[in-house]
Amino acid sequence: MTETYGAEFLARWLTAAAEDVDREADRLTDLDSAIGDADHGANLKRGFAAVAETLAKEPPGTPGAVLTTAGRQLISTVGGASGPLYGTLLRSAGKALGDEERVGRERLAEAFGAGVEAVARLGGAQVGDKTMLDALVPAAEALRESFAAARAAAEEGALATVPLRARKGRASYLGERSVGHQDPGATSSALLFAALADTAAEEGEEG
Repeated sequence: MTETYGAEFLARWLTAAAEDVDREADRLTDLDSAIGDADHGANLKRGFAAVAETLAKEPPGTPGAVLTTAGRQLISTVGGASGPLYGTLLRSAGKALGDEERVGRERLAEAFGAGVEAVARLGGAQVGDKTMLDALVPAAEALRESFAAARAAAEEGALATVPLRARKGRASYLGERSVGHQDPGATSSALLFAALADTAAEEGEEG
């Protein structure tokens, strides 16, 4: 029987993601200081803390509602580009799930795929531009296989941004000087999928 996931699972994931972002905020900011505004870690820390607080106070009843609520919260509390981008990712994924009370992993993969497409449209970027999409695109695709595969794909995608020259965002202003630095957005995206894999593993679901 195919494992399915409800609102509580998605809320646990985002709460775990908030904890991971809090722990890694300084590293994210260090990465951003090299090729950005040096605020990525602080911004995401504030945004995901607000998400976790909101979900704890008023738990949404469906997986889609969890994601759309989180997305709205990120857009309203996170400054810079990361708030609208991550907010769009989660809101679009949530809308794709609709009112379904429980969803399987492949359905989640479809929803995240819709979210990633929305991010690409909003930012005008594609894989290879040294952005969060370098982690998000392969992760969403690999989620069809397993949570662990999505985690690995996101982490590999983030590492693969190191030799790239940035073609979008503030880092693109640096030209060749952006080469040799890991993209902070791709790194934080990998953190989200790592938290998702850990949350699934806690439920005994490795696939």
